[in-house]
Amino acid sequence: MTTTEAAGPPVSDTPPITDAPVTDHDRGVHGYHKQKDEHLKRLRRIEGQIRGLQRMVDEDVYCIDILTQVSASTKALQSFALQLLEEHLRHCVADAALKGGHEIEAKVEEATKAIARMMRT
Repeated sequence: MTTTEAAGPPVSDTPPITDAPVTDHDRGVHGYHKQKDEHLKRLRRIEGQIRGLQRMVDEDVYCIDILTQVSASTKALQSFALQLLEEHLRHCVADAALKGGHEIEAKVEEATKAIARMMRT
C-alpha cells in the first residue's frame, strides 16, 4: 500500500479576487501610452542629433562645436527622461496608491531609484 502527500494548494489560472479596482496598469497600459507617437517623434529627433554628432566627427569638425552638440543631445535625453518619469508618477505610482499596501511602497522605491540614477548623469 502506498501513500501520497498533497502537493500543496491547487494552482489556478485566474488572478486572486481583491477589492482593488482593475486599472489600465493591470491591463499592461503604461503611463506614456497616450503620448507614444509624440515620444517616438522626439526620440527620432534625438537619434538625428546623435547621427549628426557622428557626421561631425567624420568631417573633423572643431571639437568645441561637437561638444556643444553633445550638450544639446544630452539635454534632449534628460528632458525626455523627465517627461517619462512624470508620466510614470501620474500613472503607475498613482495606480499603486489606489491599491495601497505593499504596491505603493514598491512603486515609490522604484521611482526614487530612477530619480537617483537620473541625478548621477
